[in-house]
Amino acid sequence: MIAPVRQFVWPMAIAGEEDAMGRGAVRVMVRPRVGGMFLLTCALGFRDPAMPTGVWGCPGEDWICVVAGGYGYLASTLEPEKVTLLGMKPVVEVWEAEGLLVFVGFQTLLGFGVGGVKWETGRLSWEGLRVVSVGGGECVGFGWDMRTDREVEFRVDLGSGGHVGGGWG
Repeated sequence: MIAPVRQFVWPMAIAGEEDAMGRGAVRVMVRPRVGGMFLLTCALGFRDPAMPTGVWGCPGEDWICVVAGGYGYLASTLEPEKVTLLGMKPVVEVWEAEGLLVFVGFQTLLGFGVGGVKWETGRLSWEGLRVVSVGGGECVGFGWDMRTDREVEFRVDLGSGGHVGGGWG
């Protein structure tokens, strides 16, 4: 394959990620609606096969989301040099609903919509979330409560990120 002229490597110079490419990478060829195609090389966060890897279309037609070994990258396909590496590490699941991508971490959820990050919940678990449904205006799942050693249901409003329940607090 002859590589395209435009190529981007994510993450760029980020403290603590100097060896990111040594873990491996995901390569994605992007053909935006305007401008020429380009190649993305996204470093894996973790080599564990349980960590998600995939490409999602984002709310807003010119955005792309790449999750590579649990690291989430978001960028406009019109300005791919301006990438955002999600602070949530690792992303353990991605759900799509109601104009949002909902990223699931070990303790919180993050909602990404048109224009960027819309909300991030407070802690819902001491360690480990299990989402069972996303839709109808809410996300429903369970968070582990260390004090009782049981899962406690939580509900997150997809519009605001406000939540009730969970195993934290």
